[in-house]
Amino acid sequence: MEYKDYYKALGVARTATSAEIKKAYRKLAAEFHPDKNKSKGAEDRFKEVNEANEVLSDPEKRKAYDELGADWRAGQQFRPPPGWGGGRGARGRGAGGNPGGFSGDFSDLFSSMFGGGAGGMGGGFAPEAEDSRDVLTVSLEESFHGGSRRVQLSSGKTLDVKIPKGVTEGQTIRLNNQGRFGGDLLLEIRFAAHPRFEVKGRDITCVVNVAPWESALGAAVSVPTLGGDVELKLPAGTQGGKKMRLKGRGLPGTTPGDQTIEIRVVTPPAVTDEDRVFYQQMAERFSEFKPQG
Repeated sequence: MEYKDYYKALGVARTATSAEIKKAYRKLAAEFHPDKNKSKGAEDRFKEVNEANEVLSDPEKRKAYDELGADWRAGQQFRPPPGWGGGRGARGRGAGGNPGGFSGDFSDLFSSMFGGGAGGMGGGFAPEAEDSRDVLTVSLEESFHGGSRRVQLSSGKTLDVKIPKGVTEGQTIRLNNQGRFGGDLLLEIRFAAHPRFEVKGRDITCVVNVAPWESALGAAVSVPTLGGDVELKLPAGTQGGKKMRLKGRGLPGTTPGDQTIEIRVVTPPAVTDEDRVFYQQMAERFSEFKPQG
């Protein structure tokens, strides 16, 4: 039988990584697919590419192929040793009584080694790799700091996923070779609801409560940010609903987002008689004050 150099068929070195083999296979399969390429010989080339990928993309088959073909050169004739392939799915005696099940439909070498699984058009060659999609929900803090954590996907698979610093909702994280049939897995980022912050793009907003005297007289108030609390100087006469901006305190990026602070004035309740007297005095003192809006 004729030896087939599967590495040459894919145009890769014998030391090629699985990623390099997959990349070469995808390129050639797309180039010679009979649905797209009607030129003479395209279908045969497509079968050759699929046969090579069937072996080289499977670690066990590749190891057997490398051991068997270590000293061969393309074009040499090879006669397998007695019983070769018995433990690897060889079909025994094939149609027409040919020993070893060599149908000639695909390369005799492949059939003798692995039982003729390459098939042909629509046959049993390895399914083409497909990209898969899933959703990964992260906290704003994880986006702000970056890092990694172990997650369980909707498929039930558990993976260690690196979360890029500054990733935003709607972006995707690509995990090579984690999809269907060796394709990639694309994780779409979603943000978990946060008790303090709302997010839009890289910008975040939050509400900060202040006391009436802080609003009237001005004060230094503590404001939460994703990077920790900071001190904000509140000008005297700041009214409830006023918005203030902390530049660059949103999610990191080439242009970091900002944080918007909305001031909310919270009035203490009048619990005791003394409290009520105090509020009555305020009402008399500011009798001409009429809140707007």
